[in-house]
Amino acid sequence: MFSFLRKPSHQFFLAVCPTRCSRFASSSGPVMAGPSEQQRQGLTSLNVTFLGTASAQPSSTRNHSALAVRLNSDIWLFDCGEATQHQLQKSTLKMGKIEKIFITHTHGDHIFGLIPLLASCMNGAGGIAGENCDDPRKRVDLNIPPLEIYGPLGTRAYVRSGLQYTHTLLGRPYVVHELRFPSDPEDQDFTTLSPSLAELPTGKNIAMEDGVWPEIYKDNVVSVSAAPILHSVPCVGFVVQEAPVAGKINSKDYIPQLKRTNTPMSVMRQLQQGESVTLNDGTVLHGPPRRPGRKLCILGDTYDPSAIIPLAKDANLLIHEATNAHLPGVDLTTKETDTYETVEERAKSRGHSTPQMAGSFAKTIQAKSLVLNHFSARYPGDDSELSLKIMAAIGKLAEQEFGKEVLCARDFTSFDITFKE
Repeated sequence: MFSFLRKPSHQFFLAVCPTRCSRFASSSGPVMAGPSEQQRQGLTSLNVTFLGTASAQPSSTRNHSALAVRLNSDIWLFDCGEATQHQLQKSTLKMGKIEKIFITHTHGDHIFGLIPLLASCMNGAGGIAGENCDDPRKRVDLNIPPLEIYGPLGTRAYVRSGLQYTHTLLGRPYVVHELRFPSDPEDQDFTTLSPSLAELPTGKNIAMEDGVWPEIYKDNVVSVSAAPILHSVPCVGFVVQEAPVAGKINSKDYIPQLKRTNTPMSVMRQLQQGESVTLNDGTVLHGPPRRPGRKLCILGDTYDPSAIIPLAKDANLLIHEATNAHLPGVDLTTKETDTYETVEERAKSRGHSTPQMAGSFAKTIQAKSLVLNHFSARYPGDDSELSLKIMAAIGKLAEQEFGKEVLCARDFTSFDITFKE
């Protein structure tokens, strides 16, 4: 079982055992790590922070969708709803540490905050007075690694249009990689606008392989894969997979042999990494086998994420939407004519899920832990008695299907993901 340990500020720790578009290359291979990312040496810290947990409309207690995954000190964002930069400023996360942004779909509540965020964290500036003005704000520092954006078709056009029509200049480069569905064009974009100086020409159009997008990004420590999930518009779920890590070592199995042969204890470091060490008497010691790394499955809006099952199996953490719930006797807005079945039918018709659907999917993929988000605006996310009662009821509905404890996220819910010993 896994425990959620409550901390101040609503933090939790989760213990888990024909235009210029032709310049963008079609590809089915992963986007490989840049120079700075290749320096990442293992994940000593893996943290998830919810910056927005509302669906469709924000409320006074819930912001639009955004989720931050912190890998050591680096930050990857998943979705970027309106006012995400405000949420970042209220959190302990640093905008300057954002490396990548993954967009699940282009509905406004998941992407309207992207342009303002880019302007803030990439030294954005407004238009320059005078055509020939040699203003340093017109320059792009290409020595800085680009901020990478991943999303479905339309993401590149949205960013390009938003920057151009707001006359926003960026001082740092960015690149957009699009995950192309089989029905999407191979090369064309949804815009004829020319790229700005800040948009690098290395963006890929990534084609599906066997119904998924395997390893759209990979370095020596972590990889990201994706799959289509059913919503009212093209939508994507992402799986973040840590590379295999060193197994747990029992020093009692090795120290007597090292002492017997006067072997330096420093070889324990090699054994810890799973390597083999030959002692001076010919004895060969083998380190413990490497164990699977941590796996996070982050879904966008969906009423059926079945296509991601092969990638998400045995995830340490599943983050699943639960937009609508039937809460008679708890939610004062519950209609007398509603039933669990009618609420589920209505949720599906709008491309969304109920807590029971989320719990059932978590059980299907044998997830170790489940966190719900993307709640209707009528479900507050504060410390009020009504809010706590509603969230407890929603969590219980999911638990009935999942069979384990479920956490209902609210804005600034934050937890570390650690190995279960």
